[in-house]
Amino acid sequence: MSTADIEAVTEAFVDAAERADRAGFEVAEIHAAHGYLLHEFLSPVTNTRADAYGGDFEGRIRFPLEVVRAVREVWPDDKPLFVRISATDWLDDRESWDIEQSVRFADRAAEAGVDFVDVSAGGIHPDQEIPSTGPGYQVPDAERIKHETDAEIAVGAVGGITTPEQADALCRNGRADMAIIGREHLRDPYFALHAARALGREDAVAVPPQYERAF
Repeated sequence: MSTADIEAVTEAFVDAAERADRAGFEVAEIHAAHGYLLHEFLSPVTNTRADAYGGDFEGRIRFPLEVVRAVREVWPDDKPLFVRISATDWLDDRESWDIEQSVRFADRAAEAGVDFVDVSAGGIHPDQEIPSTGPGYQVPDAERIKHETDAEIAVGAVGGITTPEQADALCRNGRADMAIIGREHLRDPYFALHAARALGREDAVAVPPQYERAF
């Protein structure tokens, strides 16, 4: 990508944020994980540039932070801005993006205007070696970012979070500020309603009137 290409992509992120705001969305998330473009700049596995957008840590985070700052300028102050990152590339046998760099990046992202970091992992290379995919297998990365960053930034945990009790416990125990649940919502589109009932919080969510008899 040329510098002009980078500037054009940054402007595309800005345009998307403005459209999302006009459409009424209450949260915007910048995706910088799972091998997508911004992750490719962050990781030395894919970023082999020799200009200001590559090389050391500062060079590799330059473009993602430029996107964050540009989006924050147009995204309303009273609406949170998220960024999703891969905390590690799961490539321990080579120079790659890792949890230590993720902690540093979270601090810099907070300075640039991010309110919340959504912590996932992997996706940059087919040789990744995931040690486990059991319950909460990515929570330790979120926990490290939450407790090792200097900035005040909220942290979300993902990965193998499947029960209301598990999600509730990781937040209550201070391991993360939010449990982010994807696949369980695919299996059960009304997971949030079932979770509220299981945790004795039926008052926290509203059942659609047409479905009340089913709950």
